[in-house]
Amino acid sequence: METLMSILIGLFFTIGTYLILTKSLLRIILGTSIISHGVHLLILTMGGVKAGGPPLLGFEEITFTDPIPQALILTAIVINFATTALFLVLSYRAYKVIGTDNTEKMRGNEDE
Repeated sequence: METLMSILIGLFFTIGTYLILTKSLLRIILGTSIISHGVHLLILTMGGVKAGGPPLLGFEEITFTDPIPQALILTAIVINFATTALFLVLSYRAYKVIGTDNTEKMRGNEDE
């Protein structure tokens, strides 16, 4: 299972890096979002299933899941959603003002 997850995480990082290196602003935003989803899966995979007893009285020698990585991922998903929404609004506004989402054409004049 961990091998499949590591391949999926590597695929997310590869796709996200490819999208970030393009010239379209929308693809750059989607690439950062995909990389952050890869990081979420990485944190979840690294958390894993713990052996031994949870820190509760009366439970011994059972497997349990550590809640800390899940809490970190939940917080990171909310932050990722908010920043992606902000970047999408800013890129839409830039597209309406400039008329393009190509980062090469957004550079301005050489005289500036």
